[in-house]
Amino acid sequence: MTLWFDLPPAAAAARLAAARVPDRFEAEPLEFFSRVAGGYGARARQAVARFARIDAGQARAQVAAQVLAQVAARGWLAPAQGPATWSAAAAPAAPWIAQQRDQLLAQRGHAWLLHGPAGLGQYELALELVRAWLCDAPTPQGACGQCASCHGIAVHTHADLCVLMPETVALQLGWPLPEKAQGEIDDKKRKASREIRVDAMREAVEFAQRTSGRGRGKAVLVFPAEQMNHVTANALLKTLEEPAGDVRFVLATEAAHELLPTIRSRCLAHAMAWPQPAQVRPWLAGQGVADAAADSWLRAAGGRPHEALALAQSGSSPAAWALIPGAVARGDVSALAGLEPPQAVQVLQKLCHDLLARHLGAAPRFFAAPDLPAAVSLSALTRWSRALVQHARTADHPFNASLMLEALVAQAHQAINWQPRNDSPATERQP
Repeated sequence: MTLWFDLPPAAAAARLAAARVPDRFEAEPLEFFSRVAGGYGARARQAVARFARIDAGQARAQVAAQVLAQVAARGWLAPAQGPATWSAAAAPAAPWIAQQRDQLLAQRGHAWLLHGPAGLGQYELALELVRAWLCDAPTPQGACGQCASCHGIAVHTHADLCVLMPETVALQLGWPLPEKAQGEIDDKKRKASREIRVDAMREAVEFAQRTSGRGRGKAVLVFPAEQMNHVTANALLKTLEEPAGDVRFVLATEAAHELLPTIRSRCLAHAMAWPQPAQVRPWLAGQGVADAAADSWLRAAGGRPHEALALAQSGSSPAAWALIPGAVARGDVSALAGLEPPQAVQVLQKLCHDLLARHLGAAPRFFAAPDLPAAVSLSALTRWSRALVQHARTADHPFNASLMLEALVAQAHQAINWQPRNDSPATERQP
């Protein structure tokens, strides 16, 4: 984890001048430090799970509270006196995650499929289940948080837990890769995989057939499950249907429709619950998100709390988010500067959704209504929406990112400002 202490350069310069004489590096002009801050912001948006933004403009006690909250949320508070203090290694689950965890633990089943839109906490709920299954002293409310098993999961080294993720996701979340895979990536023989590799799945199948090391059974966590290709999914099928011994599975997905029907049929399905804003605001405040920004980020995330937290920690601001619709309508690509193509496509899909909703008489979901530009043509917005779906399927390809952003913004500008040749909608032509 990288703690990013974010402070406007002008405020930092004022603090420094009041404390001591700046050295040669510190005496660089404000434009230099503005570029540095922009670079860190761009990196934070690309690796949300790795970076934790700390608002350094607050009082020292509030900054310290933010740091502790971020460290605790990642389960990295080191034990001070042995097993009795290991409870500090894992932060308490969010209220809506804890409620769903308790419901699922009260039911029997060897394989769960947690599904729902991104940002609702599928991974967090899956980890809560795994902690409870492997805990030495579990309760109806989940793991004890104090035993050696809970500590092992907190530091990502539990012998009876197999975590299957794309290598890119595992690196972001801090899970170790197999030695061979890590060596190949370190030696630059290949890039980290964006899919769950079939070799990793075969190792998981072999893991499921071994005896439990701690005597509490074994667990396999797959996230995001939609990143299994057909070969990888087929390697899992037999073990998922007839697991050996006391192994349990939890598959977490943000796109259940992309899973093989045979995978879905072998699992107990659980649809992720949407929390109420009254539940989310205190939780966001505990993660260091200012009360004034919480509602804005919740709207930007469509009410999904974990996505709202990721946006709040990305280095952007609610004011910058509000400027995106107008900038895109003008064709200003700087509104999406620093975003990777997949992130830019998601932002444009949200904007397109809100413009279509307003055109049809519904309330916008992601942007405030006054921030949306006027869009004349419903058919042009519809064509833009279909084009964005196609872009989403290929956004991870190794395109030139800056050229793709320019193309995306140009297409958005054309769709928003499209004017039919006459007053009859039937005569509109594609932009």
